[in-house]
Amino acid sequence: MSKTTNQKSDSQKNTPATETTMTRRTVLKKGALGAAVLATASVGPWVRTSHSAQLELRWLGWEHYNVKKLTSEFEKKYNCKVSAGFFDGNSECYNKLRAGGTKDFDLFMADGFWPRLYFKQGLSQPTNYTKLPNIKECFPSFLPPNYNLLKEENGTNMVAAPNCWGGYGFSYNKDKIAKEDAETIYCLFNPKFKGHLSTSARFEENIALAGILVCYRMGTINKPRPDGKPFNPYVLTDAELAECKKLLIQQKPLLVTRWNDEDTLERLFRAQVVWASPEWSGIYRRIEFDRLDGKSKLNFAHVLKPKEGGLGWVDTWGITAGVKDSEKLELCHKWINFRLKKENMVYVAKEIGWAPTVDVRDMLPERYVRTLFLNQTDSIKDLYQFDAPSSPEKWERVWSEVEAA
Repeated sequence: MSKTTNQKSDSQKNTPATETTMTRRTVLKKGALGAAVLATASVGPWVRTSHSAQLELRWLGWEHYNVKKLTSEFEKKYNCKVSAGFFDGNSECYNKLRAGGTKDFDLFMADGFWPRLYFKQGLSQPTNYTKLPNIKECFPSFLPPNYNLLKEENGTNMVAAPNCWGGYGFSYNKDKIAKEDAETIYCLFNPKFKGHLSTSARFEENIALAGILVCYRMGTINKPRPDGKPFNPYVLTDAELAECKKLLIQQKPLLVTRWNDEDTLERLFRAQVVWASPEWSGIYRRIEFDRLDGKSKLNFAHVLKPKEGGLGWVDTWGITAGVKDSEKLELCHKWINFRLKKENMVYVAKEIGWAPTVDVRDMLPERYVRTLFLNQTDSIKDLYQFDAPSSPEKWERVWSEVEAA
């Protein structure tokens, strides 16, 4: 959606009673050894035995969505067991499913362009929206024809269902940085704020943000692209990548740190050491709520979309290709539909702090509607969605050179 170097995390972690101490992230490795360990780990609580009529639903996703209250309600309602495994980002989930995880997990989470990739690679199967009556409660912004990344490319199958959404915008101290300076990606590269800037350690998003700024300056962002598709900051030419590298090297002496977890960034924000940093807006909400409650005088804002363009995400639930049993497939759809229930989305909004794709504005206090940007859902169409770099090797080499500079 931990959200340390992964995506969209929250400091609160809820653990269902069915979780064991050994998680998928501790045992899954590439290659034969990983496959053998997975096979061993899959015995026992992962399968239905002849001694029990209960089905077990197994999902792989961001840990902060592992909400004990919702899991318990679902288990009771459908007489089943729910187990969860966790990852630190889309690429880790992708590698797990490719390494045999489709046999170990029934559901997975992804965002941006990733659901299409899973489907194209045969790792997932269609999601039947006719079995999701609560899908009608979603904002139109997250459904076709307004948002098409949950539909297979050049096809009609729906490949996942929406869950929560947001951007990877900038939170900034309004008492330290003027609005006009903050509403541009250049804020993160502005020497005027040297020693008071930070970014995450996620190299993909560092390069992608630099790519938006570089292509905006080069004038290539609105010109025809080599692949014939609309601009995507995860698909950059060699010339654009070279300019990104220069920009990121220039940025290095301006930074306090590249944070690995949100708690670190929150401490730096509250100490007013860091004045601006990209984040998923969860920290901004906590600081803003403290201000509204009179617990702090810190005055922060969040820029969802900088003037050059910004990054965004819609995280989703998908069904793995490993689900063959019709009863299990039915239970997968019930889980997705259950998580889309308005009351459950309200709980996610208030307890986890992420913005639902379901319209629950009439059930939330105004502070949540405002800070979750629930009146700005149309912004998603203007945010470049998270994706896999078009050339991981080139991106990794660029980042290595930035780090070594």
